[in-house]
Amino acid sequence: MPQNAAIDAARLSVAPMMDWTDRHCRFLHRLMSRRALLYTEMVTAAAVVRGERERLLAYDPAEHPVALQLGGSDPAELAEATRIAAGYGYDEINLNVGCPSDRVQSGCFGAVLMERPGLVADCVAAMIAASPVEVTVKCRIGVDDQVPEAVLPAFLRTVSEAGVRRFAIHARKAWLQGLSPKENRDIPPLDYPLVHAMKREFPALHLSINGGIASLEEARAHLDAGMDGVMIGRAAYHMPAEILGRAYAEIFGDAGAGRSAEDVVLAMLPYIEAHLAAGGRLHQVTRHMLGLFAGRPGARGWKRVLSEGAHRDGAGVGLVLDALAQVTQRAA
Repeated sequence: MPQNAAIDAARLSVAPMMDWTDRHCRFLHRLMSRRALLYTEMVTAAAVVRGERERLLAYDPAEHPVALQLGGSDPAELAEATRIAAGYGYDEINLNVGCPSDRVQSGCFGAVLMERPGLVADCVAAMIAASPVEVTVKCRIGVDDQVPEAVLPAFLRTVSEAGVRRFAIHARKAWLQGLSPKENRDIPPLDYPLVHAMKREFPALHLSINGGIASLEEARAHLDAGMDGVMIGRAAYHMPAEILGRAYAEIFGDAGAGRSAEDVVLAMLPYIEAHLAAGGRLHQVTRHMLGLFAGRPGARGWKRVLSEGAHRDGAGVGLVLDALAQVTQRAA
C-alpha cells in the first residue's frame, strides 16, 4: 500500500484490542469501512520468532490496510519478528508502549517502556532497519508518578529521532501499580489538551489521539483541533455501524460509500461458510457481530439469537439469518 494511502487510512483507526481485534473482527470491520486503518491484537515478538507464525500472522487479504502490533523490548528479537511479519504483507508494524497488564510488565514491554525511551529508540531503530513498511508506536502519556507534561515530549523527541514519524497516543497515564488493565482504560483521567499540545510542539510528526472517544462527532472535533488521526477502540467494536459505517462521510468526506448493517451481515455469510468448512465454530465469528444493530429495533433479539445459539454444534449461517430476521421483521 502506498505510504500516502497509509497516512490517509490512519485518519481513523480501530485500536488494537486483546481478545477482540482478531482476524474475524477485522474482516467484519473492513466490510464496514474500506478506508479506516485496522490493527491486530498485540502479538509478542517472541511468539512470532518461536511460535506458530501462520496462526499468529495469517489474515485475509481483504483486511488491507492492516497493521501488526508487536510487543517486546529486545531490539534484535523485535527486528527478527518484523522481518518475519514483512513476509505476510502487513501495511505497518506498530510497537506497543501502552499496555499495562501484569504479564506485559514482567516481560518489560508495553507501558513500562515509557520509563525507558532510550530502549524504545533502540527497538524501533532495529525494527525500521528490518522493515519495508512504516514502523509506528502506540504509547501512553506516562506511567505512575511520571509528569506527563515533561515525559511525553521527551519520549516523542527521543523515539522520533530514531526514525518513527507516526504515533498513536492514549491520552491517559497507565498506573502499573494499583490498577488492573481494565481499570487503566477508564480510571486515569484523560488529558486531551496535552496530546493536542504535542501536535503543536511536533508539527512534523503524524499524531493520532486515542482514549475514551465514543463518537464520530468527538473524532471530528479532535481532527478539527489539529490532530492527524483518531484511534477509536471500544466504541468501534460495540457500535461498528455507528462508527465505521458513518466514517466515509464524517471522516473521509466520501458521501454515499457506506454499507448498511443488513448488507454487511449478508456479505459475511460466505466468509462464515468458509470458516465453518475449515473446521471453525460459528461463535468465533459472530461474537464480533453482536453490536451491529446497536440502538436499533430488534437489536436485542439479534444478540439473543446469536448469543444463545452460536456455540451449539452444527450452528451455521441459518442461525445468522434467523437473527437478522429479528431486525428486518421489526423494520417491516
